Amino acid sequence: MIAIACDHGGYELKQEILKYLDEEQIAYKDFGCDSTEAVDYPIYARKVTAAILDGSCEKGILICGTGIGISIAANKVPGIRAALCTDCFCAEATRQHNDANILALGGRVVGGGLAVKIVDTFLHTEFSGAERHQKRIDLIEG
Repeated sequence: MIAIACDHGGYELKQEILKYLDEEQIAYKDFGCDSTEAVDYPIYARKVTAAILDGSCEKGILICGTGIGISIAANKVPGIRAALCTDCFCAEATRQHNDANILALGGRVVGGGLAVKIVDTFLHTEFSGAERHQKRIDLIEG
């Protein structure tokens, strides 16, 4: 199960990603927002991080205008490793090396076609499990 949320700056991109998730029959919970009316992104970051930490969702996708603010908010929560990605290489590497559990995107930075490819890469790449990467994750969490 994927948790997804956005602020007003990410609303339109979220709609593109929801289409992809529906087409691929990937289960998700949409935590909002539901329009382009201004909202505060930390509220939506907390909803997604809570769903991951309580185990109801395995991974999350967060979107704001740049992806920066919402990823900062998510990363304040212990146990969350949110990665702002602007290309597929970053999405693959953050899953393989960092075991990132949230993908952050910028709705005003990445177009819909590329965003869908980044999401696909993030969702279908596994953590390598390599000892050196696990050691670094442990240091982050420590």
